[in-house]
Amino acid sequence: MTGLSRSFMIMAIFSALGGIVWGIVMAASQNHLLSPAHGHLNLLGWVSCALFAFYYHLMPRAAVTGLAKTHFALTLIALLILVPGIALAILELNETLAKIGSLVFLASMLVFAWVVIKPNPAQHDTATRKNAPA
Repeated sequence: MTGLSRSFMIMAIFSALGGIVWGIVMAASQNHLLSPAHGHLNLLGWVSCALFAFYYHLMPRAAVTGLAKTHFALTLIALLILVPGIALAILELNETLAKIGSLVFLASMLVFAWVVIKPNPAQHDTATRKNAPA
C-alpha cells in the first residue's frame, strides 16, 4: 500500500490505537460518559478510513486525483474537530466543534461519493472504442 491509500490506513491505525486506549481508560475508570465520542473515533477514524484506504488501493487512478487529496484533507480535519467536539458537547461545554466537525465529515463523504460515482471519461472512451463498429 502506497500513496493516499497508505495515508488513509495510517490515519485508521492511529484512530484505532486511540480508540483502544480510550476504551481501556473508560473501562478502568468505570466512567463511560464519553463513549459516544469514543465510538465516533472508532467508526469514522478506524473503520471509515480503513475502507477509504482499501478503495484507493484497489482504484489507484482515483487515488492520484485532486478530489481524492481533498477527501483525505477533509477527513483528517473532520476527525480532529469532530471527536473532541462530541466530547465537549457531552460535557455540555460547547457544541460548536461537534457541529462543524459533522459538516466537514459530511463534505468529506460527499467528495468520496463523487470520486466513486463520477463518470470516468478515460474508461468510457475505452469501452466505447471496444464496442464501436470497425
